[in-house]
Amino acid sequence: MIDREQLRRLGLFDANVPRYTSYPTAPHFSDSVGSSTMRDWISNIEPGSAISLYLHVPFCRRLCWFCACRTQGTKSLSPVAAYVETLKAELALLKATLPQGITLSRLHWGGGTPTLLSADLITDLAESVRDAVPFGSDTEFSVEIDPNEIDAPRIEALSAAGMNRASVGVQDFDDTIQQAIGRIQTFDLTRDTIDALRAAGVRSLNADILYGLPHQTKGRMVESVQKLLSLNPDRVALYGYAHVPWMAKRQQLIPSDALPTPEERLELFDAARRLFVWDGYREIGIDHFATPEDGLSIAKKLGRLRRNFQGYTDDTSEVLIGLGASSISRFPQGYAQNAPATGAHTGAIREGRFSTSRGHVFRGQDLLRARLIEAVMCDFRIDAGEICETFSMSRKAVREMLEPATRSFDGLLDLSNEGLFIPHEARPLTRMIARSLDAYDLSHAGHSSAI
Repeated sequence: MIDREQLRRLGLFDANVPRYTSYPTAPHFSDSVGSSTMRDWISNIEPGSAISLYLHVPFCRRLCWFCACRTQGTKSLSPVAAYVETLKAELALLKATLPQGITLSRLHWGGGTPTLLSADLITDLAESVRDAVPFGSDTEFSVEIDPNEIDAPRIEALSAAGMNRASVGVQDFDDTIQQAIGRIQTFDLTRDTIDALRAAGVRSLNADILYGLPHQTKGRMVESVQKLLSLNPDRVALYGYAHVPWMAKRQQLIPSDALPTPEERLELFDAARRLFVWDGYREIGIDHFATPEDGLSIAKKLGRLRRNFQGYTDDTSEVLIGLGASSISRFPQGYAQNAPATGAHTGAIREGRFSTSRGHVFRGQDLLRARLIEAVMCDFRIDAGEICETFSMSRKAVREMLEPATRSFDGLLDLSNEGLFIPHEARPLTRMIARSLDAYDLSHAGHSSAI
């Protein structure tokens, strides 16, 4: 059994590593990918195929101190309404560029706070989405919900628009912790929001909860998780709080001396993990949990679990197109990211072009290493047979590629001609193992604690 000292010796408590929601990760994007590349990649999507869309709404009524997402505060709906017009124009541009017969597999509205939109704006934007890319027979439409920024008319509008999965941010239910992170959200408000969503016909519900927050103790973690379990979410993301005040200036408001140590973070995670498992949830990858009937559990069982910018997914579409400022798209050819500032993004769309400002064209071993890292992050194993078949490699070549990635982990990993396997006791090291398969320079800023 791996012990705490061994984890410390292997560097778990000191390492800063990517979350690997893409490979290569966003810090390695360059300005070699622009608007014309985005247009060409969209034009070359297979006619009649299904794609996924992500719409980014960067506005928030209030800025939570813990958040490191690209967002901006607003006191009125005027800039939000103007931004929706930009999204509609971007959707029209997408429609004009797409080949014939494209349908929608997954649609996700994130932010920011997409529920900041009024009911009328929600309906207007949803109609524009359907006009640009028709829903398929089993389209999943998910929206990030802030219980502080939702009401009955907006829930009704989202339900009428086809939302069938809601993602509710929780973070933590403890009042002391909420005060320290600038996110006040009572359990009663969260419960009432979830009840209203289910009453409106939303069939699936996700919840996000954080560990590693200021003043968080094992007792407080357990209490928050138990409260969350009483709400019966179908899927839970248990994310580690990334304290990066040099990148997210608002995090300077969070008392760093109140943050748990890396060792304590591991204890917090494990306490929450045990509760989810005891309650019947399946472990999904490194930080998700799902009921046995949830799509993630089924995808894991069938070996179809994937990872993208939203985390773990059962979406198998080859194309994910991001709309809105800073959104990232993934194509078989590479990644394309929109201009991060809303002004620059809006200006490009008004000129009739995509705002793509950076990205990455896959080359060399990118796709091979991307699959190796995804397999590690999703399945805790690399199937040599699959890699050989997909990339026309011999088992010997696969093993030789994996050997350097395993030597530095004290013999904890099982490597054979069948592939690589990470035993359960070594899984806290998963992101570090993924890093060992990364061929890029990892000195870029922006990585988070390995635990």
